[in-house]
Amino acid sequence: MAVPFMSLYVTQYLRRPASDAGIIIALYGVGSVLGATAGGKLSDVFGFRPVQIISAIAGGLLFLLYATVTHFSSLCVLTVIISFVGEAFRPANFSAIAAYASPGLQTRSYSLNRLAINLGWAVGGSLGGIIASINYQLLFVVDGVVSIVAGLCILWWLPSGKALHKAVKEKMKSVTVRKPWQDGLFMQFIFLNMLFTTCFFLIFRVVPLFYKEIWHINESAIGLILGLNGIIIAVLEMVMVSRWENRHSPFYYIIIGVLFTAASYALLFVPGFLPVATGICSMVLATFGEMFALPFINTFVMSRTNEFNRGQYAAGYTLSWSFAQLIGPIGGFYLAENFGYHWLWIVLICILIICAAGFKKMQGVAEADLKRGNPL
Repeated sequence: MAVPFMSLYVTQYLRRPASDAGIIIALYGVGSVLGATAGGKLSDVFGFRPVQIISAIAGGLLFLLYATVTHFSSLCVLTVIISFVGEAFRPANFSAIAAYASPGLQTRSYSLNRLAINLGWAVGGSLGGIIASINYQLLFVVDGVVSIVAGLCILWWLPSGKALHKAVKEKMKSVTVRKPWQDGLFMQFIFLNMLFTTCFFLIFRVVPLFYKEIWHINESAIGLILGLNGIIIAVLEMVMVSRWENRHSPFYYIIIGVLFTAASYALLFVPGFLPVATGICSMVLATFGEMFALPFINTFVMSRTNEFNRGQYAAGYTLSWSFAQLIGPIGGFYLAENFGYHWLWIVLICILIICAAGFKKMQGVAEADLKRGNPL
């Protein structure tokens, strides 16, 4: 709910320049990198359930504190801490889906989890825009309360998985477990995923500021445009994935998704005489790019793992997202502020085309490797 509006909070509420908004979002990325690394390791050591509970509740409390801070340096420090605690949730959640999913249903299970996430995104993005138009500080309070409630729900409702975690730890004593950085194909894939997510994240980081500054769309409308992403995914993704699954290689869908994302940026070159309509069309293209790419990126990542190293692989995957959050805002806000938004769109489109070509080149090698199976 709150993170997509951080750039607007800094520029519109605190009256800081766009470069300071870039610093805040980049620092969020720094904390994400550290949190993803810690979250994956802690999930393998202590289990995914306690990591999720602590991350959600502590993150919510920190967001309540965030609402009271206006001093920029203090805000920077708190941003790193919040993102560290919050991002530790992601690899733990990723591992939880793999543990709870029935055999053969992992892609659909990840899509179902993304359905839940995007329903939250649809509601959170829309309400976030409305709340931000009333009071930015209230936005962080509501986000914090919801996060605390989520952590308590995990505590009360989800199976503990203690027996599973104990059995895995016993088995680990007698096997050699492959680490993510020892898997060359996985590391190549993660690099390409980082390029893709660097571009994709800016749709929810820099583009809202473009809507406000250049197309003069108000916060409520921006929130509705962002929320449309979650609504479309909630309605269509599960149906589409159930029909697509096993028809083609995961790379086939990933490449299509990357190209759809490039097309969404191309629409931002359209003059802003119908800004809301154009913004909606751009978001629709980006959303289809997400639905094509992300479920099958998840499938490929989990195909490289087993019960012994799932948390570390999840952390490696999450790290690519975290680095994207670090690299993207710094470069994105810098290009936008010094060269203009159109040059930023050109750079992003070029990176996405290169990324699609890289995935295409990897496809044959990856399919042969998957057929051979993966050693521990």
